[in-house]
Amino acid sequence: MPIGRNSFIQMTKLSNVKGRITYISSHAKQENLYAVYETTERKFWRELAKCNQEEFAKSGTEGKCIEARELIIALPESFTEYQPDRLLQLFTSHFKQNYGAECIAALHHNKSKTNYHIHLIFAERKLLDEPIIKIASRNMFYDENGKHVRTKKEILGEDGEIREGCSIVKKGEVYEKKLFTAKDERFKSNSFLDEVKHSYTDLINIYVQDEKQKLQVFERGSVYLATKKIGKNNPKAQEIEADNQKRREWNRAVDMALISGVPEPKIMEVKRKEITEPIRKSIARRGNRPRLFSRVVTAAVEALEFLIASVMFKKPREVPKQTERTETEHPEYVAENSMAAVKTTKEEKAEPEQPKMTRLASKYPKLFKVNKELEEQNSAIQKKQKQLSAKKKELSEVKGWFKGRKKKELQNEIDELKSQIRDMKDYLPRIVQKIGYRSVQEFLKDFKASQTEYSQYRTAIEKWKKETGKEPVAHGIRAKLTEKKQEIQNEQKNKQHTRSQNKDRGAR
Repeated sequence: MPIGRNSFIQMTKLSNVKGRITYISSHAKQENLYAVYETTERKFWRELAKCNQEEFAKSGTEGKCIEARELIIALPESFTEYQPDRLLQLFTSHFKQNYGAECIAALHHNKSKTNYHIHLIFAERKLLDEPIIKIASRNMFYDENGKHVRTKKEILGEDGEIREGCSIVKKGEVYEKKLFTAKDERFKSNSFLDEVKHSYTDLINIYVQDEKQKLQVFERGSVYLATKKIGKNNPKAQEIEADNQKRREWNRAVDMALISGVPEPKIMEVKRKEITEPIRKSIARRGNRPRLFSRVVTAAVEALEFLIASVMFKKPREVPKQTERTETEHPEYVAENSMAAVKTTKEEKAEPEQPKMTRLASKYPKLFKVNKELEEQNSAIQKKQKQLSAKKKELSEVKGWFKGRKKKELQNEIDELKSQIRDMKDYLPRIVQKIGYRSVQEFLKDFKASQTEYSQYRTAIEKWKKETGKEPVAHGIRAKLTEKKQEIQNEQKNKQHTRSQNKDRGAR
């Protein structure tokens, strides 16, 4: 079963937009360039770069001037089946239509043809409907920083000559030409990239043929930790993979915590106190230290496992009787019914209308079975973890020079148990992926909602039975098939009865 993938959409700032455009759109510089699509002329980008540099110089800001921004959008490999020109036009037009920005985009493969992606460069400024052109009514003087000064003396050196970098705009010449609006501030906001990720992920999923290959956006503030993508020939590949291993270790612990009944706010509290805050403080003091991240996550996993143990020691909540008997009682109610919300008619009638099951409530029996499998797997993991703890304790108690063989045997058993536990934890998300969910968290959200709606339906049905004294009429596909089958059987009986009557008449 393929593991659900997160979409990859990254944004970078460009300080040399003309050079970047040449790089992404040149067949000489790209081995696998399939298409280039532009919403405006190249002259636009030259003027844009000039405008941004002039505005940057006037501001006196340190650092590099941002001339434009670029999105890198990873596409599913199945998209190679689509016509490149039309695919690129679709994705570029999608951005321009949503944000009104001019774009230039290129569709690439990497050298090994394992990463199909789009480079989309967009402008933060728009062309003015009417350019603003200002003409000097007298000679104008500018210093080395491009700042306007009042007199010529202010730009002269000790030798009486104009200093290097200073300039004069003569009377009648253009001293200011404004072609563009100010930069659109929304492109700088944190919410912009999140919005773009959701927008493009939704667009990608429309054209994904296989439902199992659909993508999702990794939400900020999630209980999980996102793993990082490793590009080919990345010099830090080994370091990133080690980082990802620790992130997966945390995510496995999160799945166990959720199944064990640890509330999400509690998990988020552990994540914040044990991971987010320590890493933020460490980076502020000493910079990025990958080894420290590994130690921090290990401590966070231990804290979360302690929280799981504390929850498991508590008395489990009793399951309402209405939900316990879902698999054996009234099977005709749990079919694939897609009626609207559970409701009973509010209008006074001689006979109240039978409550109808919601679509989510009808899924409850199926989700109940999957949840039961999750709990059984979770219990099996916890038993293995107890065995591991016992073996570790036993190893710590083995002392002496002549106990080397015993220590080695115990260490091998510990390593084997660790491997088994890791594999068993990895299986947890696969249980829910088999029915279309991408994570345990996503499944449990639906399961709890369906449990509530099913309970409400059962309560409404019991009330309706008391009021009417009738047994509920089955709904759903199974009930309709049963009803249709009964109709066919009745028709066949009627036909047989008619034939026997005709034979009797002939005998007379």
